[in-house]
Amino acid sequence: MSGGVSDEDFRDFVLGSGRALHRTAYLLTGDWALAEDMVQNALAKAYLSWDRVRVLEQPEAYVRRLMINQRISWWRRRRVAEVPLQEQSDSASGGALVPEERDELRGALLQLGVRQRQAVVLRYYCDLSERDVADALGCSVGNVKSLTSRGVARLRVLLCQDDRSEEPHA
Repeated sequence: MSGGVSDEDFRDFVLGSGRALHRTAYLLTGDWALAEDMVQNALAKAYLSWDRVRVLEQPEAYVRRLMINQRISWWRRRRVAEVPLQEQSDSASGGALVPEERDELRGALLQLGVRQRQAVVLRYYCDLSERDVADALGCSVGNVKSLTSRGVARLRVLLCQDDRSEEPHA
């Protein structure tokens, strides 16, 4: 780009959407460093075609789709379960949960399959409609409903198991 309006528009977009994109990337990957890489790569791709992307109704959705595609690509190449080796910063997660609850929810999210985790994060954390999630994942609305329903059910089981295991036995 020539340093004109497009560069300034892109900078404003990154300043306005960067944190939300990073939180989404963290929830998709479960790894702070991978999330940073994912956002940087997606933003670099968006920057290369910013003149076309900035006129879209929702440029943030376009960048989220780039991140999802990248996550799928990484998953296909690695096919290795990711296990965090140390505690992650709580600033990556939003919401009103206390740190212990956020850690528990992150751990449960990481136990979901990649597609279920993507659907649940986009639908409930990013608050996208089922249609928007379907567009982002490249699948049908029915598939999104199935993925989110099964994902939420699995989260309930995982989170309730932890609650039961902490109760004293009578």
